[in-house]
Amino acid sequence: MYRKKITLKFLITYFFTFSFIFGQHSYQSDFPAEEFQNRWESVFSEIGDKSVAVVQGFPQPNGYIMPRQTNAFYYLTGVETPHSYLLLDGRTKKATLYMPPANKKLEKSEGKILSADDSQLLKKLVGVDKVQSTNEMKENFPPNIKRHNIIYTMFSPAEGQGQSRYELEAANASIARDYWDGGTSRESRLVELLKARNPRVSVRDLTPIIDNLRSVKSPNEIALIRRASQLAGLGMIEAIKSTEEGVWEYQLDGVARYVFLINGARMEAYRSITASGTKNISNGHYFRNNSQLKNGELVLMDYAPDFRYYVSDIGRMWPVSGTYKPWQRELLQVILEYRNTILDILRPGITVDQVLDEAREQMKPFMRKYQFSKNIYRKAAEKMIASGGGALSHPVGLAVHDDGPYRNGPLKVGHVFAVDPQMWVPEENLYLRYEDTIVITEEGMENFTDFLPSELNELEDLVKEKGILQIVGPDSMRWNY
Repeated sequence: MYRKKITLKFLITYFFTFSFIFGQHSYQSDFPAEEFQNRWESVFSEIGDKSVAVVQGFPQPNGYIMPRQTNAFYYLTGVETPHSYLLLDGRTKKATLYMPPANKKLEKSEGKILSADDSQLLKKLVGVDKVQSTNEMKENFPPNIKRHNIIYTMFSPAEGQGQSRYELEAANASIARDYWDGGTSRESRLVELLKARNPRVSVRDLTPIIDNLRSVKSPNEIALIRRASQLAGLGMIEAIKSTEEGVWEYQLDGVARYVFLINGARMEAYRSITASGTKNISNGHYFRNNSQLKNGELVLMDYAPDFRYYVSDIGRMWPVSGTYKPWQRELLQVILEYRNTILDILRPGITVDQVLDEAREQMKPFMRKYQFSKNIYRKAAEKMIASGGGALSHPVGLAVHDDGPYRNGPLKVGHVFAVDPQMWVPEENLYLRYEDTIVITEEGMENFTDFLPSELNELEDLVKEKGILQIVGPDSMRWNY
């Protein structure tokens, strides 16, 4: 316990220092130009020498919200200026960044915004061959395109803060079905314009190429995901310590978010899932966070920050009273055992199916000896292990449900994904889970939140400590209506 406390103090001090040093720039400092150039080279090798790729950045924010570049554009440039474009020309192997002209009025209001006027600086920072104004895109774009050339662009929706592709696709489909709307997405509009303005040229989807690149994270990306994960763990620890009867779910949400903010994470990876009680927890993506905690109930928190564009995804369940009921301990212990078994097996060169097969075999002795109080609990545990129970979940990176599959073959060094074993007992409307984000390494795997308690006794002990909420006082900052 002493070692863990020292670790947490170090992490908090480290993040305060990190945010002070790196929080004062108008351009990111996490990726050198060489890393972007290497990514472009991979794109060139995929699109060939008769093609060009056009990648669109995000639009001007439509309110006083934090500007955040779309994931694919940031991955290829690190540029955060709205209405920017990147042209990767496979014919010449050159990269051109198209930037809007300087907006002096906006800069006076919001501070320095990189523009086409910063050509030399952008060449140095991003590594592009040319920087041009977006005004140059009004005619003959892409430049010198011929009938036998091919234009690649992203057909998929562009993710921003708190967004993942399949949610965006569902939202776009709902807008298209709306009889009084029917609008197309910005990405679809770009595809339409490229086809209309280059009628004899084939336009193809760049998405699979970028997804494949994003599937394996670089050391710089892994460092950012590690920081996001550590902040997620620190925030959750403070929420667990702040738990007691009478506290509101949104207060635990606020405690975790406070830890994110003071350590340099300006945004959320996704909206907080802070659920207490069987009914709320059973809604897997519960977001209202407006119930009051009661003794005897469990709390499920699934929450992480967006730290300099990279995110994490972690989850724990703990008792409001500080002591698990026997049935709660019974079920969570099985999930923990299965989760630990999965983590021990993960290594490069093994496939997802092989991981799950090995886990089933290794769990057999445990399951033969384990005492279940109800047959429905045994069946639920057996189903989790037989099916995998979602244990090997989605990729994690620039988005919480990131693009870039890791299931298409053996696991590779640099694959980052969530380990999220889940158990359902439908007869009692029970939903229980653990979640961690890991990276495959040469030695096996790294659990980014290994310092976050997972053993049931440790979680109980943590609930019994005092957190920020108790130190400040839960009622002193709450407006009573």
